[in-house]
Amino acid sequence: MNPNFWQPKTIAWPSIEGSPTPLGVTYIPEEKAFNFALYSQNALEVILLLYSADDFVTPLAEYWLEPLAHKTKRVWHYRLPEADLAKAAYYAYRVDGPAPRGPDQWHAFDPAKILLDPYAKRVFFPPAFSREAACHPGSNAGRAPLGVIRPEASSAVPLSGKRPRHYSDAIIYEVHVRGFTESESSAVSPEKRGTFAGLIEKIPYLRDFGVTIVELMPVHQFDPQENNFWGYMTLNFFCPHLRYAADQQAPIAEFKQLVSALHAAGIEVILDVVYNHTAEAEHAGPMYSFKGIDNASFYLMTQDPAQPYANFSGTGNTLNVSDPFVRNLILDSLRYWATEMQVDGFRFDLAAILTRSEDGSIDWGDPPLLSAIRTDPILAETRLIAEPWDAAGAYQLGTGFPGMFWHQWNGQFRDDLRRFVRGDLGMVPKLMQRLYGSDDLFPDRIEEARRPFYSINYVISHDGFTLYDQVSYNERHNEANGHDNHDGPADNFSWNCGIEGDVDMTSEVAALRQRQAKNLFCLLMLSNGIPMFVAGDEFLHTQAGNNNPYNQDNSTTWLNWNRLHENAGFFRFCRLMIAFRKAHPSICRSRFWRDDVRWRGVRAAADLSYNSQSLAYYLKGGSLGDQDLYVMINAFTEPLVFTIVDGLYKPWYRVIDTAQNSPNDICEPGQEEQMFGAQYTVGPRSIVVLVQ
Repeated sequence: MNPNFWQPKTIAWPSIEGSPTPLGVTYIPEEKAFNFALYSQNALEVILLLYSADDFVTPLAEYWLEPLAHKTKRVWHYRLPEADLAKAAYYAYRVDGPAPRGPDQWHAFDPAKILLDPYAKRVFFPPAFSREAACHPGSNAGRAPLGVIRPEASSAVPLSGKRPRHYSDAIIYEVHVRGFTESESSAVSPEKRGTFAGLIEKIPYLRDFGVTIVELMPVHQFDPQENNFWGYMTLNFFCPHLRYAADQQAPIAEFKQLVSALHAAGIEVILDVVYNHTAEAEHAGPMYSFKGIDNASFYLMTQDPAQPYANFSGTGNTLNVSDPFVRNLILDSLRYWATEMQVDGFRFDLAAILTRSEDGSIDWGDPPLLSAIRTDPILAETRLIAEPWDAAGAYQLGTGFPGMFWHQWNGQFRDDLRRFVRGDLGMVPKLMQRLYGSDDLFPDRIEEARRPFYSINYVISHDGFTLYDQVSYNERHNEANGHDNHDGPADNFSWNCGIEGDVDMTSEVAALRQRQAKNLFCLLMLSNGIPMFVAGDEFLHTQAGNNNPYNQDNSTTWLNWNRLHENAGFFRFCRLMIAFRKAHPSICRSRFWRDDVRWRGVRAAADLSYNSQSLAYYLKGGSLGDQDLYVMINAFTEPLVFTIVDGLYKPWYRVIDTAQNSPNDICEPGQEEQMFGAQYTVGPRSIVVLVQ
């Protein structure tokens, strides 16, 4: 008998059949092979397609995945030696399966469609790419987005150093990558305008201005032909949007360079992420990826064959986050951006959808996706921000949102400050709550033990008027959007200060608008909680009254940096207002102001009556090693004489008076003006801040 007859022989099954993990395409260095893995619960046939770098119509090779060999549970997989892919640059799939079965099982398989891998790390759009071709049955070969097999070397950019983390000095600045530098007025290198690289050139401006957290509007790859400038129509959850890369061959490296440069400047990076719907829209929308791979698993479905997609997002479809695979897709995407791309946190668009069950109802307890994020060791350390509502009426602001330790966009703060500064009556008690930290929404009691920093305070976001338009228009002017001016919020609690827009604007109206804008920004910076505002508001960028420019990729949304010079006084006010907030940690605390605040009015007692339009308060700073503050707020149309009640044992110094013109509206550090006596006349519609 041959002595080697009983020698052990090991066969690595994944080397032959492929591995179901990880999903996507993965290089196996020890085997010099690539592993492909695709999830589809309902598919009956999957074909892997490989394309060369110069032929996007006819595949170099097609591999039929044998279900009994290349499928494990719900994952289809295949392993290919690197030598077999020598000329292959791109890949895609064709998938077939059962016909629609009825309610909640609306399959949409089309065996002719070229489908993008949801886990692709980079997307390639052939020259003939066509959204229209994806909207109709049949082949879209040569016109479909493809996955890139070898995205980029993972070591192309070194990881960031120590990641910054901001607390009492947190200042969130919402930025659209393209709109920020696309205009020639940005003074960014022409080849870098509107890109990650262009944003890098502006980092010295952000640092000097005082920004500590940049929140990037969606940078996930979205549909380039969907006419959506904002980017809230995601095509792929792993790829940086290709148009935002100055170097089209290295979008991943360029994004990493941006994050690394921001970190080096001490600035956190937060991504605005859209995990509630995709670019595939409703039943008449395109089939790029999810629909053709496993429609019934990816999306929430209805009982109506005419409208099979549940539409809690307002954009045609809703991702089924109750499905374990969809949850894992989102978690994998978040982890990828937090680790490989080094981002520090996420703002979740329409986060209330993430709490919906498969039947569309809201899970008010512990929704599986939010629970998985909370217990993930990587994601639990990131900054998480919820937009706590959706387009179908779910409103979960405050204790209603079931995400533990999440910050929330405080829409009530926005509305109450707008109304008070506009001059609405009955708003003084609301203003007190918003300044204090919104303890009505985030209760300061032992059962809840919420913190004021859970509130992301804002007056302006991308979704609505700019700060200048907020004080310049009573009505929206969205005709350019193509919806007969019916889109966008109808009531913005705005006031045009006497004239609609800039036509025939008088110097008196211009001065009042500047003062009202200063009042809004000042109150934002004086409030307990984390402040956020939009890029360009610091120099009064205008969108000419368009409060929903989601499809305006033009001078409406591109920041006009000439206004930085035209409104230099207002920019100075904002810069110093940020510096003032940072210098006084007693404003933004880890807890509510509690016994350190005394609420006053024009005299000792605060006037909480319906007709009141004034408020003052004394904020002690000693418990945080800070100075004391005395703030007097007058939203009335006439001047009011305030009596300073507290802290008369030592002199007060005026720092801010929004009724005065620049540079007297806010003092540089060390140039504060000493006040004498116990009274101060606060001008109409203005705010005064004193320090000791």
